[in-house]
Amino acid sequence: MTFAVTVLTMAPEAFPGPLGASLIGSAWREQGLWSLETVDIRAFSRDKRGFLDDTPAGGGPGQVLRADVIAAALDSVERSKRPLLYMSARGRPLTQAKVHEWAKAPGLIVLCGRFEGVDQRVLDARGFQEVAVGDAVIAGGEAAAMVTIEACVRLVPGVLGQSASLESESFEDGLLEHPQYTRPRSFEGHEIPEVLLGGHHGEIARWRRAQSENTTREMRPDLWSAFLAKQQAKGE
Repeated sequence: MTFAVTVLTMAPEAFPGPLGASLIGSAWREQGLWSLETVDIRAFSRDKRGFLDDTPAGGGPGQVLRADVIAAALDSVERSKRPLLYMSARGRPLTQAKVHEWAKAPGLIVLCGRFEGVDQRVLDARGFQEVAVGDAVIAGGEAAAMVTIEACVRLVPGVLGQSASLESESFEDGLLEHPQYTRPRSFEGHEIPEVLLGGHHGEIARWRRAQSENTTREMRPDLWSAFLAKQQAKGE
């Protein structure tokens, strides 16, 4: 079954962007393992001037996308039990656990906001999940949508084809991935760690595990604390 992605956006010209490149792109265009549809929110304005937004209730700067416009755009597509995601700086952080959950669905419907955001009533009424890809604000939701879509699509069976490599990546076991090396053996005075050249798989596995733990502790202390708490709960 094809993993069907629909994006509700004011900038359909932004797609496919990086989603059309490399293995993700060939899985879409050549293999048909996933599909991409864009819906132009601007086509659903009910204002004779074509306005999609209005001033914030209660005052304040900027404009807010209208609930009736977003609802009409969403209702024009078949949901088919696909999760509804709204890309928002105030949303819950994108995590690999959520990506795994969404990748098992028939696909995704992703709403890209603009201006000051979207009228809260349509988000509540339609059951959107608000998702943030980082603690930063960008001009619109399109770039964040591409990140989320790619994270999900790459887990669709057959897209990457290397299930073993997927299992060893960052976040899959609660840790960040260990450093990677390849030829040449020496680069500007920096050598490949000797343990990786000895052919002892047990030693290599232990080294990589230690490196993952060290990297997580230094780069993401929040993940490290969560990992330790999970290990303690398991009695390890």
